[in-house]
Amino acid sequence: MAVPDYSESSIKVLKGLEPVRSRPGMYTRTDSPAHVVQEVIDNAADEALAGHASLIDVCVHLDGSVSVEDNGRGIPVGPHPTEGAPTVVVVLTHLHAGGKFDKTSGEGAYAFSGGLHGVGVSVTNALALRLAVTVKRNGEINELEFANGGEIARPLTVTGKCAKKDSGTLIRVWPDPVFFESPRVPIREMEHLLRAKAVLLPGVTFRLRVEHPERVDERTWLYQGGLSDYLAEQSPPDAAIAPIFAGEAYADGSNGFAKGEGAAWALVWSEQAVFSESYVNLIPTLQGGAHEAGLRAAAFEAVKTFAEHHGLLPRGVQLRQEDVAGRLSFVLSARLLDPQFQGQVKEKLNSREAVKLVSAMLRDPLEMWLNAHVDHGKAIAELASKAAASRLKSAQKVEKRKSSGVAVLPGKLSDAASNDPAVKELFLVEGDSAGGSAKQARDRETQAILPLRGKVMNAWEIEPARLYANAEIHDIAVALGVERHGLNDQPDLTGLRYHKVVIMTDADVDGAHISTLLLTLFFRHFPRLVEQGHIFVAQPPLYRVDVPARGKKPARRLYCLDDGELAAARDRLTREGIRPEAIEVGRFKGLGEMNPEQLRETAMAPQTRRVLPVRVSRPEMERVIATFDLLMGKGEAAGRREWMERRGNEVEADV
Repeated sequence: MAVPDYSESSIKVLKGLEPVRSRPGMYTRTDSPAHVVQEVIDNAADEALAGHASLIDVCVHLDGSVSVEDNGRGIPVGPHPTEGAPTVVVVLTHLHAGGKFDKTSGEGAYAFSGGLHGVGVSVTNALALRLAVTVKRNGEINELEFANGGEIARPLTVTGKCAKKDSGTLIRVWPDPVFFESPRVPIREMEHLLRAKAVLLPGVTFRLRVEHPERVDERTWLYQGGLSDYLAEQSPPDAAIAPIFAGEAYADGSNGFAKGEGAAWALVWSEQAVFSESYVNLIPTLQGGAHEAGLRAAAFEAVKTFAEHHGLLPRGVQLRQEDVAGRLSFVLSARLLDPQFQGQVKEKLNSREAVKLVSAMLRDPLEMWLNAHVDHGKAIAELASKAAASRLKSAQKVEKRKSSGVAVLPGKLSDAASNDPAVKELFLVEGDSAGGSAKQARDRETQAILPLRGKVMNAWEIEPARLYANAEIHDIAVALGVERHGLNDQPDLTGLRYHKVVIMTDADVDGAHISTLLLTLFFRHFPRLVEQGHIFVAQPPLYRVDVPARGKKPARRLYCLDDGELAAARDRLTREGIRPEAIEVGRFKGLGEMNPEQLRETAMAPQTRRVLPVRVSRPEMERVIATFDLLMGKGEAAGRREWMERRGNEVEADV
């Protein structure tokens, strides 16, 4: 087979909006145009959040296009100072261009917003057949139109006059069906989004119109009661054991957080189904994240302190966070100066400081509320203590059932004290040095540590009968309490001793290799654990950033996963007014270099760690197995070489 020529001409440079059209899945959801429309709505909502818009009107037209209009300030239309082109054109055609970057002291055009990367509405333009813009600003009506993914079809033109106080932006987009599985915007999702934003912006009217051949459906949302009214709709009051506790708190700049950062919340405990929704700067975080962890931590600490102070816990019962938060419904709206999301779709908040922020804002007000309403506090504490007693009883049953087993656990395993597999976690740690730090950093009640010496063997083609001859694999299997099995087997998983198995290796090439070898073991010989979502991969940081104290703001320590996050952190700190030379950056050569406190915060504590779930459904498993075959099979050297030549440019290697 002829080897393709690899020369200078092989390197392609994508310009403008071409990267988005080439890899749309990197920038947005591709199941429907919902997210690209949401990007336009988010911009309008940011105008309302900044206090400049009171009406946001969304219309789903008969031809499948969607228009979003607000009565905000209108996108600037004058020449951009560095690009030369009209600013509205720059915003809609340049990736990483927008008004959301200026966060200096919280006084930029958008001090708190969901837009972070400047790729939002430009992605909408890139994936559109047409996009038309009308801007009312400074007494003039300006119109502009794009076609075929960002090409200017009609240049910016002043088409009329308007009153100076009559300002705003209207964007109408025709999504290109080529890029989406379904070309239609899901109406129910739009309704939910607009209603939620109306809740988060009391006093702002959100209107949705949907055109049909013979009628127009219209719905309007305007909430004056905010989060508590919304939570009462979602969680029936008759199921609650105490009234809704709602409030908000924001930093004044003197307690280690930026001025204006904080949260608004509504909480309620009930016996029935649990409801939860969270937002960051009005952006819905469907997968939760650090701000939700902060809320649950604050609720746990407040209820635990109240219960202990009033002597409400039975002898021998210790509350855990899941006991308190297990029946907690909430709506949370966090406000962060510079939030860090997981991915461009922003479904999960990764900012570690959000845990401390939300917890600090909520804990004291909730504890005061509990002590001011003792009967309600006792009802909540009783619900939590019942959950704790039920958990202990269940764990005792599990231990009794397992006590007759004959397997002897590996001597190097530092097991968890709990007998409940549902809360126990096993960390597979690279090396004894990192294992020592991990043992000191762990929560002894729920976290177990199994240090691995050297690299686990490639188990992809090893015969099942010889699998346990390898000491490391034998120890992993015994610690798990599950026998090896094939893809089509029906193994007995009742003996599984840990419902979370976390692979924790160094953030370098060797660590990635060990992680790959362990994943190879699980995919080939324990595939049911992968299918059921028991396997995770920790993401320890590569860099530590020490930030000096500045004014009333104390010294801080930040952690960065990679070079990209380090560059973003430097930019953020520079915008805060911190001199680059005052920032100290340290690089971790491995987990063993971290002290226990650092390891706990970055890789082990559930509230602040980063772990990636490894879960593959049965329909996808065959495709994944084929990829492992190519990458790990001994007889696939030629195929591997061809694959590396074809896709080697996509790798991000730490060399």
